[in-house]
Amino acid sequence: MMKTWLLAALVGLTYAALTTPAAAERVKDLAQVQGVRANQLVGYGLIVGLDGTGDQTSQAPFTVQSIKNMLARFGVTIPPNANPQLKNVAAVTVHAELPPFSKPGQAIDVTVSSIGNAGSLRGGSLVMTPLRGIDGEVYAIAQGSLIVGGFGVAGRDGSRIAVNVPSGGRIPNGATVERSVPNNFVGEPYVVLNLHTPDFTTAARLTEGINNLLGAGTAQAIDAVSVRVAAPVDPSQRTAYLATLDALDVEPGDAPARVIVNSRTGTVVIGSNVRVMPAAVAHGSLSVTISERADVSQPNALAQGETVVTPNSTIAVEQHEARMFVFNAGVDLNDIVRAVNQVGAAPGDLVAILEALKQAGALRAELIVI
Repeated sequence: MMKTWLLAALVGLTYAALTTPAAAERVKDLAQVQGVRANQLVGYGLIVGLDGTGDQTSQAPFTVQSIKNMLARFGVTIPPNANPQLKNVAAVTVHAELPPFSKPGQAIDVTVSSIGNAGSLRGGSLVMTPLRGIDGEVYAIAQGSLIVGGFGVAGRDGSRIAVNVPSGGRIPNGATVERSVPNNFVGEPYVVLNLHTPDFTTAARLTEGINNLLGAGTAQAIDAVSVRVAAPVDPSQRTAYLATLDALDVEPGDAPARVIVNSRTGTVVIGSNVRVMPAAVAHGSLSVTISERADVSQPNALAQGETVVTPNSTIAVEQHEARMFVFNAGVDLNDIVRAVNQVGAAPGDLVAILEALKQAGALRAELIVI
Protein backbone atom coordinates (compact mmCIF):
# COMPACT_ATOMS: atom_id res chain seq x y z
CA MET A 1 0.00 0.00 0.00
CA MET A 2 2.81 2.39 0.91
CA LYS A 3 4.65 1.65 -2.35
CA THR A 4 1.49 2.47 -4.30
CA TRP A 5 1.18 5.73 -2.35
CA LEU A 6 4.76 6.74 -3.09
CA LEU A 7 4.37 5.82 -6.78
CA ALA A 8 1.25 7.93 -7.04
CA ALA A 9 3.07 10.78 -5.31
CA LEU A 10 5.95 10.63 -7.80
CA VAL A 11 3.54 10.60 -10.76
CA GLY A 12 1.62 13.53 -9.30
CA LEU A 13 4.87 15.40 -8.68
CA THR A 14 5.93 14.95 -12.31
CA TYR A 15 2.60 16.33 -13.51
CA ALA A 16 2.81 19.24 -11.07
CA ALA A 17 6.33 20.10 -12.22
CA LEU A 18 5.14 20.31 -15.84
CA THR A 19 2.23 22.60 -15.01
CA THR A 20 3.79 24.80 -12.29
CA PRO A 21 4.28 28.53 -13.04
CA ALA A 22 7.80 29.81 -13.56
CA ALA A 23 7.66 31.77 -10.28
CA ALA A 24 7.29 28.58 -8.20
CA GLU A 25 10.07 27.40 -5.89
CA ARG A 26 10.91 23.99 -4.50
CA VAL A 27 9.80 23.11 -1.01
CA LYS A 28 13.43 22.47 -0.01
CA ASP A 29 14.18 26.12 -0.82
CA LEU A 30 11.19 27.41 1.13
CA ALA A 31 11.15 25.28 4.27
CA GLN A 32 13.06 22.83 6.41
CA VAL A 33 11.99 19.81 8.40
CA GLN A 34 11.51 20.57 12.07
CA GLY A 35 14.16 18.88 14.20
CA VAL A 36 16.61 18.46 11.30
CA ARG A 37 19.18 21.05 12.29
CA ALA A 38 22.89 21.52 12.82
CA ASN A 39 24.44 21.77 16.28
CA GLN A 40 27.25 24.07 17.39
CA LEU A 41 30.41 22.64 18.94
CA VAL A 42 33.21 24.50 20.70
CA GLY A 43 36.49 23.60 22.35
CA TYR A 44 39.70 25.04 23.77
CA GLY A 45 43.04 23.92 22.41
CA LEU A 46 46.64 24.76 21.63
CA ILE A 47 48.39 25.55 18.37
CA VAL A 48 52.02 24.43 18.32
CA GLY A 49 54.84 24.73 15.81
CA LEU A 50 54.59 28.47 15.19
CA ASP A 51 57.60 30.44 13.97
CA GLY A 52 57.96 32.70 17.01
CA THR A 53 54.53 34.27 16.50
CA GLY A 54 52.80 32.61 19.44
CA ASP A 55 51.34 34.12 22.62
CA GLN A 56 53.50 36.28 24.85
CA THR A 57 53.47 34.32 28.09
CA SER A 58 53.73 37.47 30.22
CA GLN A 59 50.39 38.67 28.86
CA ALA A 60 48.71 35.29 28.30
CA PRO A 61 49.38 33.18 31.41
CA PHE A 62 46.65 30.69 30.50
CA THR A 63 48.80 29.47 27.61
CA VAL A 64 51.58 28.47 30.00
CA GLN A 65 49.08 26.84 32.32
CA SER A 66 47.65 24.81 29.43
CA ILE A 67 51.11 23.66 28.37
CA LYS A 68 51.91 22.56 31.92
CA ASN A 69 48.65 20.60 32.13
CA MET A 70 49.29 18.93 28.78
CA LEU A 71 52.86 17.96 29.66
CA ALA A 72 51.73 16.60 33.02
CA ARG A 73 49.50 14.12 31.21
CA PHE A 74 52.56 12.81 29.41
CA GLY A 75 54.52 12.44 32.64
CA VAL A 76 56.59 15.61 32.22
CA THR A 77 56.68 17.64 35.42
CA ILE A 78 57.56 21.34 35.37
CA PRO A 79 58.65 22.89 38.70
CA PRO A 80 56.00 25.22 40.16
CA ASN A 81 58.39 28.20 40.17
CA ALA A 82 59.39 27.69 36.51
CA ASN A 83 57.93 30.05 33.94
CA PRO A 84 58.59 28.76 30.41
CA GLN A 85 59.04 31.48 27.82
CA LEU A 86 57.01 30.07 24.95
CA LYS A 87 57.02 31.67 21.52
CA ASN A 88 55.73 28.87 19.31
CA VAL A 89 52.48 28.09 21.14
CA ALA A 90 49.11 29.87 21.02
CA ALA A 91 45.88 29.28 22.89
CA VAL A 92 42.87 29.07 20.59
CA THR A 93 39.17 28.38 20.53
CA VAL A 94 37.98 25.73 18.11
CA HIS A 95 34.41 25.74 16.86
CA ALA A 96 32.55 23.65 14.33
CA GLU A 97 29.05 22.93 13.10
CA LEU A 98 27.84 19.36 13.46
CA PRO A 99 25.50 18.66 10.50
CA PRO A 100 22.24 16.80 11.12
CA PHE A 101 22.39 12.99 11.06
CA SER A 102 26.20 13.00 11.45
CA LYS A 103 27.50 9.58 12.37
CA PRO A 104 30.65 8.56 14.33
CA GLY A 105 33.69 8.42 12.08
CA GLN A 106 32.62 11.19 9.73
CA ALA A 107 34.87 14.23 9.31
CA ILE A 108 33.77 17.86 9.64
CA ASP A 109 35.56 21.19 9.13
CA VAL A 110 36.68 23.28 12.10
CA THR A 111 37.56 26.94 12.53
CA VAL A 112 40.39 28.02 14.82
CA SER A 113 40.69 31.50 16.35
CA SER A 114 43.35 32.91 18.64
CA ILE A 115 42.24 34.12 22.07
CA GLY A 116 45.64 35.43 23.19
CA ASN A 117 48.03 37.90 21.58
CA ALA A 118 49.59 35.60 18.99
CA GLY A 119 50.81 37.50 15.94
CA SER A 120 50.04 34.76 13.45
CA LEU A 121 48.88 31.13 13.41
CA ARG A 122 50.44 30.38 10.04
CA GLY A 123 52.35 27.10 9.97
CA GLY A 124 50.89 25.83 13.24
CA SER A 125 49.18 22.56 14.10
CA LEU A 126 46.28 21.99 16.45
CA VAL A 127 46.85 19.32 19.06
CA MET A 128 44.03 16.95 19.98
CA THR A 129 41.08 19.05 21.17
CA PRO A 130 37.67 17.76 22.31
CA LEU A 131 34.68 19.63 20.92
CA ARG A 132 31.65 19.84 23.19
CA GLY A 133 28.02 20.67 22.65
CA ILE A 134 25.82 22.87 24.78
CA ASP A 135 25.10 19.87 27.02
CA GLY A 136 28.80 19.52 27.87
CA GLU A 137 29.21 16.18 26.09
CA VAL A 138 32.08 15.55 23.65
CA TYR A 139 30.77 15.07 20.12
CA ALA A 140 33.97 15.39 18.05
CA ILE A 141 37.77 15.42 18.35
CA ALA A 142 39.76 18.00 16.37
CA GLN A 143 43.40 17.86 15.32
CA GLY A 144 45.47 18.78 12.27
CA SER A 145 47.48 21.39 10.40
CA LEU A 146 46.00 24.85 10.17
CA ILE A 147 45.34 26.71 6.91
CA VAL A 148 45.66 30.49 7.36
CA GLY A 149 44.60 32.88 4.63
CA GLY A 150 46.48 35.91 5.95
CA PHE A 151 49.94 36.81 7.16
CA GLY A 152 51.56 39.54 9.23
CA VAL A 153 55.02 41.11 9.32
CA ALA A 154 56.30 43.21 12.23
CA GLY A 155 59.43 45.33 12.61
CA ARG A 156 61.55 46.03 15.68
CA ASP A 157 60.26 49.59 15.89
CA GLY A 158 56.70 48.32 16.40
CA SER A 159 55.49 48.81 12.83
CA ARG A 160 53.36 46.00 11.49
CA ILE A 161 51.69 45.05 8.22
CA ALA A 162 48.93 42.44 8.09
CA VAL A 163 47.12 40.96 5.11
CA ASN A 164 43.66 39.57 5.89
CA VAL A 165 43.49 38.07 9.41
CA PRO A 166 46.44 35.83 10.34
CA SER A 167 45.07 35.12 13.84
CA GLY A 168 42.49 32.61 12.58
CA GLY A 169 42.21 29.77 10.12
CA ARG A 170 40.47 26.53 9.20
CA ILE A 171 41.24 22.83 9.20
CA PRO A 172 39.29 21.03 6.45
CA ASN A 173 38.02 17.70 7.75
CA GLY A 174 39.88 18.56 10.93
CA ALA A 175 37.50 16.88 13.38
CA THR A 176 36.16 13.35 13.64
CA VAL A 177 32.63 12.82 14.92
CA GLU A 178 32.58 10.64 18.03
CA ARG A 179 28.91 10.78 19.00
CA SER A 180 25.60 11.17 17.16
CA VAL A 181 23.06 13.75 18.24
CA PRO A 182 19.74 12.07 19.12
CA ASN A 183 16.70 13.25 17.14
CA ASN A 184 13.03 12.38 16.79
CA PHE A 185 13.04 12.16 13.00
CA VAL A 186 11.08 8.88 13.04
CA GLY A 187 9.35 9.28 16.36
CA GLU A 188 6.03 10.72 15.16
CA PRO A 189 3.62 9.73 12.35
CA TYR A 190 4.01 13.19 10.84
CA VAL A 191 6.65 15.78 9.95
CA VAL A 192 6.50 19.54 10.39
CA LEU A 193 7.79 21.82 7.65
CA ASN A 194 8.91 25.24 8.92
CA LEU A 195 9.06 28.07 6.40
CA HIS A 196 12.26 30.12 6.27
CA THR A 197 10.17 33.31 5.96
CA PRO A 198 6.87 33.43 7.89
CA ASP A 199 3.98 34.06 5.52
CA PHE A 200 0.34 32.96 5.76
CA THR A 201 -0.07 32.91 1.99
CA THR A 202 2.95 30.67 1.46
CA ALA A 203 1.83 28.32 4.24
CA ALA A 204 -1.63 28.05 2.70
CA ARG A 205 -0.24 27.40 -0.79
CA LEU A 206 2.20 24.82 0.56
CA THR A 207 -0.66 23.02 2.29
CA GLU A 208 -2.77 23.12 -0.85
CA GLY A 209 0.06 21.84 -3.03
CA ILE A 210 0.78 18.87 -0.75
CA ASN A 211 -2.92 17.98 -0.49
CA ASN A 212 -3.32 18.14 -4.28
CA LEU A 213 -0.36 15.82 -4.67
CA LEU A 214 -0.93 13.30 -1.86
CA GLY A 215 -4.62 13.64 -1.07
CA ALA A 216 -6.89 15.87 0.99
CA GLY A 217 -6.06 16.06 4.68
CA THR A 218 -2.41 15.05 4.25
CA ALA A 219 -1.14 18.52 5.22
CA GLN A 220 -2.47 21.01 7.73
CA ALA A 221 -1.23 24.57 8.19
CA ILE A 222 -0.54 25.23 11.87
CA ASP A 223 0.41 28.90 11.55
CA ALA A 224 2.34 31.25 9.26
CA VAL A 225 5.51 29.18 9.71
CA SER A 226 4.61 25.52 10.26
CA VAL A 227 2.77 22.97 8.11
CA ARG A 228 2.21 19.49 9.54
CA VAL A 229 2.27 16.66 7.03
CA ALA A 230 1.29 13.03 7.66
CA ALA A 231 4.26 10.77 6.96
CA PRO A 232 5.16 7.06 7.19
CA VAL A 233 6.99 5.94 10.34
CA ASP A 234 9.36 3.52 8.60
CA PRO A 235 12.73 5.34 8.14
CA SER A 236 13.33 4.20 4.55
CA GLN A 237 9.81 5.11 3.45
CA ARG A 238 9.98 8.43 5.28
CA THR A 239 13.22 9.35 3.51
CA ALA A 240 11.70 8.72 0.06
CA TYR A 241 8.55 10.53 1.16
CA LEU A 242 10.47 13.67 2.18
CA ALA A 243 12.48 13.54 -1.03
CA THR A 244 9.18 13.73 -2.90
CA LEU A 245 8.04 16.69 -0.81
CA ASP A 246 11.34 18.54 -1.27
CA ALA A 247 10.97 18.46 -5.04
CA LEU A 248 7.42 19.81 -5.00
CA ASP A 249 7.10 23.29 -6.54
CA VAL A 250 5.07 25.90 -4.66
CA GLU A 251 4.51 29.53 -5.59
CA PRO A 252 5.38 31.62 -2.49
CA GLY A 253 3.36 34.63 -1.45
CA ASP A 254 4.46 38.14 -2.38
CA ALA A 255 6.87 39.78 0.03
CA PRO A 256 5.38 42.53 2.20
CA ALA A 257 5.98 46.14 1.24
CA ARG A 258 9.15 47.12 3.07
CA VAL A 259 11.91 49.68 2.84
CA ILE A 260 15.16 48.56 4.50
CA VAL A 261 17.65 51.26 5.46
CA ASN A 262 21.14 50.41 6.72
CA SER A 263 22.13 53.44 8.78
CA ARG A 264 25.79 52.38 8.92
CA THR A 265 26.49 51.89 5.22
CA GLY A 266 23.78 54.09 3.72
CA THR A 267 22.32 51.16 1.76
CA VAL A 268 18.62 51.46 0.93
CA VAL A 269 16.58 48.51 -0.38
CA ILE A 270 13.02 49.18 -1.59
CA GLY A 271 10.65 46.25 -2.10
CA SER A 272 8.73 45.85 -5.35
CA ASN A 273 5.35 46.26 -3.61
CA VAL A 274 6.11 49.68 -2.12
CA ARG A 275 3.54 52.29 -3.09
CA VAL A 276 3.34 56.03 -2.46
CA MET A 277 0.21 58.12 -2.00
CA PRO A 278 -0.04 61.61 -3.56
CA ALA A 279 2.72 63.79 -2.09
CA ALA A 280 4.98 66.69 -3.05
CA VAL A 281 8.58 66.56 -1.92
CA ALA A 282 11.16 69.35 -1.82
CA HIS A 283 14.59 68.41 -0.53
CA GLY A 284 17.72 70.50 -0.42
CA SER A 285 20.92 70.53 1.59
CA LEU A 286 22.81 73.22 3.45
CA SER A 287 26.63 73.04 3.58
CA VAL A 288 28.52 74.94 6.28
CA THR A 289 32.34 75.04 6.01
CA ILE A 290 34.50 76.43 8.82
CA SER A 291 38.23 76.96 8.22
CA GLU A 292 40.66 77.79 11.02
CA ARG A 293 43.99 79.48 10.20
CA ALA A 294 46.59 80.99 12.49
CA ASP A 295 48.28 84.25 11.35
CA VAL A 296 51.59 85.53 12.78
CA SER A 297 51.90 89.27 13.51
CA GLN A 298 55.55 90.31 13.71
CA PRO A 299 56.63 93.96 14.26
CA ASN A 300 59.59 95.50 12.48
CA ALA A 301 63.03 95.51 14.04
CA LEU A 302 62.81 99.09 15.49
CA ALA A 303 59.26 98.88 16.90
CA GLN A 304 60.30 96.93 20.00
CA GLY A 305 57.07 94.94 19.85
CA GLU A 306 56.27 91.27 20.45
CA THR A 307 55.45 88.61 17.92
CA VAL A 308 51.92 87.27 18.45
CA VAL A 309 49.76 84.59 16.82
CA THR A 310 46.25 85.68 15.89
CA PRO A 311 43.49 83.22 14.92
CA ASN A 312 41.67 83.73 11.64
CA SER A 313 38.35 81.91 11.09
CA THR A 314 36.55 81.70 7.75
CA ILE A 315 32.93 80.54 7.56
CA ALA A 316 31.26 79.74 4.25
CA VAL A 317 27.61 78.77 3.85
CA GLU A 318 26.38 77.16 0.64
CA GLN A 319 22.79 76.15 0.03
CA HIS A 320 22.25 73.76 -2.86
CA GLU A 321 19.31 74.12 -5.15
CA ALA A 322 16.20 72.37 -3.82
CA ARG A 323 13.92 70.90 -6.43
CA MET A 324 10.36 69.77 -5.85
CA PHE A 325 8.84 66.66 -7.39
CA VAL A 326 5.37 65.19 -7.10
CA PHE A 327 4.38 61.57 -6.44
CA ASN A 328 1.03 60.62 -7.91
CA ALA A 329 -1.24 58.05 -6.31
CA GLY A 330 -0.04 54.45 -6.49
CA VAL A 331 3.37 55.00 -8.06
CA ASP A 332 5.63 51.96 -7.97
CA LEU A 333 9.32 51.34 -7.30
CA ASN A 334 10.50 52.48 -10.73
CA ASP A 335 8.74 55.83 -10.38
CA ILE A 336 10.26 56.41 -6.94
CA VAL A 337 13.80 55.64 -8.10
CA ARG A 338 13.41 57.73 -11.25
CA ALA A 339 12.14 60.77 -9.35
CA VAL A 340 14.93 60.60 -6.76
CA ASN A 341 17.61 60.17 -9.42
CA GLN A 342 16.33 63.19 -11.36
CA VAL A 343 17.02 65.50 -8.44
CA GLY A 344 20.40 63.88 -7.80
CA ALA A 345 19.66 62.79 -4.24
CA ALA A 346 22.40 60.89 -2.44
CA PRO A 347 21.63 57.79 -0.33
CA GLY A 348 21.50 59.93 2.79
CA ASP A 349 19.03 62.28 1.11
CA LEU A 350 16.92 59.32 0.02
CA VAL A 351 16.68 58.13 3.63
CA ALA A 352 15.48 61.58 4.72
CA ILE A 353 12.88 61.64 1.93
CA LEU A 354 11.56 58.18 2.82
CA GLU A 355 11.34 59.05 6.50
CA ALA A 356 9.43 62.24 5.70
CA LEU A 357 7.02 60.34 3.44
CA LYS A 358 6.44 57.80 6.20
CA GLN A 359 5.74 60.54 8.74
CA ALA A 360 3.31 62.17 6.32
CA GLY A 361 1.46 58.88 5.87
CA ALA A 362 2.20 58.80 2.14
CA LEU A 363 4.53 55.78 2.18
CA ARG A 364 2.56 52.54 2.01
CA ALA A 365 5.32 50.33 3.33
CA GLU A 366 7.07 49.30 6.51
CA LEU A 367 10.21 51.38 7.07
CA ILE A 368 12.92 49.32 8.80
CA VAL A 369 16.19 50.91 9.92
CA ILE A 370 18.97 48.47 10.83
